[in-house]
Amino acid sequence: MSTNLSRRGFMGAAGIAGLTVAGLSTLSACGSGATVSKGGSKASAKLKLPTYAAVQTAPADLAGNAAGLDATYLRYPKALTKSVAKAPGDGSRITALTETFTTPAPPQGKNAYWQELNKRLGAQFDMTIVVDQGVDAYLQKFNAMMAGGDIPDLVWFPPNQGIQRVPELLDAKFHDLTPYLSGDAVKDYPNLANLPTTAWKTAVVNGKIRGVTVAYGSMGQVYVVNQDFWKPVGGAEFSSAEDFLAKGKELLDTKRNKYVLEPAYVNHIGQFAQWFGAPASWRLEGGKLTHQYETEEYQEALAFAVKVAKAGLFWPDPNLSTTMEKMAQGSLGAYVQSFPSFLVDAKTYDFPFGVIVPFAGKEGATPHYSMGYGSVGYTAINKKADTKRVKMLLGVLDYLAAPFGTEERLFLDNGVEGKHFTRTAKGDVKLTPKGNSEAVTTAMPLAFLAAGPEYIYLPGQPELAGKIHGWQQELLKISQSNPTSGHFSDTSTSKSPSLTTAMSDCQLDIVAGRKPISAFKEQLAKWRSGGGDKMRAEFEASLAGK
Repeated sequence: MSTNLSRRGFMGAAGIAGLTVAGLSTLSACGSGATVSKGGSKASAKLKLPTYAAVQTAPADLAGNAAGLDATYLRYPKALTKSVAKAPGDGSRITALTETFTTPAPPQGKNAYWQELNKRLGAQFDMTIVVDQGVDAYLQKFNAMMAGGDIPDLVWFPPNQGIQRVPELLDAKFHDLTPYLSGDAVKDYPNLANLPTTAWKTAVVNGKIRGVTVAYGSMGQVYVVNQDFWKPVGGAEFSSAEDFLAKGKELLDTKRNKYVLEPAYVNHIGQFAQWFGAPASWRLEGGKLTHQYETEEYQEALAFAVKVAKAGLFWPDPNLSTTMEKMAQGSLGAYVQSFPSFLVDAKTYDFPFGVIVPFAGKEGATPHYSMGYGSVGYTAINKKADTKRVKMLLGVLDYLAAPFGTEERLFLDNGVEGKHFTRTAKGDVKLTPKGNSEAVTTAMPLAFLAAGPEYIYLPGQPELAGKIHGWQQELLKISQSNPTSGHFSDTSTSKSPSLTTAMSDCQLDIVAGRKPISAFKEQLAKWRSGGGDKMRAEFEASLAGK
């Protein structure tokens, strides 16, 4: 994915809002015959995913692999390939709904990058860009458009946003893209065929490919540290959770406003859980699933988070909005980050970055590293488009999915040479002020519509790029994936967001001291009866079907 993605914002995008899509109560009146979809598990198991066909670009200095290791470039490639033969558009106006989590892009009329994008796409590409404000702004706009019927050509469906009754919405108002993308059909769009198979699994609903997957790194969240912060205790190396706690207490200095961890409690519980050996969402044993919430390991992690909070290691303001600045100043020691956005941070901030590879939280524990899904949702196409227009729109998304090492990706990430970026003596790309104000801010919302496979390239920082590639290799040695990835549960689609929100709120209250730790098991019982047991059964049926 384009490395213009902000971590803070994406975690907001992936948050669980529990909202319902407006207008779905009248879907039966749309003439679509849409009803609550059943049997999605069996249909999804039979679907032929897009055939993977790698695009040949400049070889990486440090190779990636199918397990999730990102291709790494120590310098920007000199010889670029052209992945799109001609402008994919037909001269018409194309509309899109997307989001940004950083400074809003300048309006198209005053944005040379956007104007050049129109030329290269061969279309008037008009994006409605929702600026994340931490108040479900995207969902509100999304709901309003669905209810009003003024639906753009391209609509980003974000992950885990709490959009309920998604199958009905897709059936009523968006194209089934299976005929265009399933199997070898995707080869008409080479850059889309170059996207990882794991990413495509997340665009499947009820046995149909409902959108173009928005590729994202397969590595999951990671504990990022300022290595200088940890030097007084011998570095960020730990023999157990208690060792971590002891070293954290030693470094805590409230008089100097120096704390160890950002106040993102649930994210930290997720990291602690890996130390104790909890599964990635679900554990599959003998055909039976156990959710991480139900495991002793996860509950140990929650208890440890309470100890960390009582020790005062978390930043005291739970609404801290300047985590990265505090990290750079040495006022914070560690924060939790999605791995792709960690790469953004490494470009943006200047301090000695490091990561904590999961270690055994206690004697006998087997630490794991939880992988991500490889995508951040998918982009659906308005059902009103005819076949010719659908193919044209897929061509536009194919352009936006160009991989690193192509002329298209150089432009998409950096703009026009001489205007938005220059080349250093060593060939690295260096953004100009105009590039930072136009290319960066406009490329971010583009990256939520379509993006190429993840890669590592840090301009002028080849040593750090190499270290990150090495850290990924260490993490992959203990990696685990969610066994339900690529499987469908009707109940999970409709219930998981609100159930997860309730579980997260309960954990927040426990760590903050507002509720006793016994409240977790009470909430877990509600999770099970409210849909957890049902989604478990549906996932088990899907897994057995394969």
